[in-house]
Amino acid sequence: MRFFAGYPITPSTEIAEILAERLPRVGGTFVQMEDEISSMAAVIGASLTGVKAMTATSGPGFSLKQENIGFAAFTEVPCVIVNVQRKGPSTGMPTSPAQGDVMQARWGTHGDHPVIALTPFSVLEAFTLTVEAFNLAEKYRVPVILLMDEVIAHMRERVELPGPEDLEIVDRRKPAVKPGEYYPYDVEEEDGVPPMAVFGEGYRFHVTGLYHDAMGYPATGNPRLADQLIRRLVRKIEGRVEELTMVDEVQTEDAKVVVVAYGSVARSAARAVRLAREEGYRVGLFRPKIIWPFPAPRVRKLAARVEGLIVTEMNMGQVFREVERAVQGMAKVDLVSRVDGELITPVEVLTAIKEVY
Repeated sequence: MRFFAGYPITPSTEIAEILAERLPRVGGTFVQMEDEISSMAAVIGASLTGVKAMTATSGPGFSLKQENIGFAAFTEVPCVIVNVQRKGPSTGMPTSPAQGDVMQARWGTHGDHPVIALTPFSVLEAFTLTVEAFNLAEKYRVPVILLMDEVIAHMRERVELPGPEDLEIVDRRKPAVKPGEYYPYDVEEEDGVPPMAVFGEGYRFHVTGLYHDAMGYPATGNPRLADQLIRRLVRKIEGRVEELTMVDEVQTEDAKVVVVAYGSVARSAARAVRLAREEGYRVGLFRPKIIWPFPAPRVRKLAARVEGLIVTEMNMGQVFREVERAVQGMAKVDLVSRVDGELITPVEVLTAIKEVY
């Protein structure tokens, strides 16, 4: 990543502060824009010039970025957006953790659109999943959201980071044809992702938020092209659910009840599962690292062999409803919810396990 544009907002400001110091050291650029809207626009512009670009924000700023996130999704501009969730809505509780932006990460911008959202539960995963976010953005030409929460963002713990030589780094595929033969949205490959030329390297092409043809020019009067375009954009992500799925399953093989948790709450859930096992309860943990596209096939497979699922999250049940939809009545689904700006504790999860069991 060599470009960051952002605007300070609690609890993500430290990301901007650190990058303001470190990016110039490696030949990168840091820009503090006048607001979150322009920050997202600057990231899109930088990405079009071939630079891996990122921004970081929290709830209110994430709301302001939505129109341009939709533009990036529709024009297939790879970029990474970090959203350190805090208690909302509105300005809410700026220093308190929450997980209320899950649905916004998927449906925050208007219209049908592709998006990927990853959710780390540790300091190490905040690192590794950021790398993965850039890889996925570049590979599929799509905005990727790193959906953290305040607890994870401000956590301190010992980590052993992989060396650069141990990291897989993916770059966008460039066109193999001459500039005069290049059609920016012409998809011949089976993966549904067109090669991406770089502004400034002799390739000239049109980028518009209107429905467009293979050359990038508006095609709003052509229903057939409009249908093909939006179906391809959605299919290139939603059609890869199983390929993209990243989950961590702990002791689910013999589990009677499984706790579903993500982000910081997964840490409390992991502790509760260990305590429950010590008391003889056959309980497991299902932790999605990628939350969009939602790993429904894996949830269904799990539901077919357990009696109950307990979804734990700091909202009113946003992932809970996705789990219910995936389970389709095969197992009972319960919710442990907290919306007071406090982290769900291991004791709360353990109590729910015993009640459900």
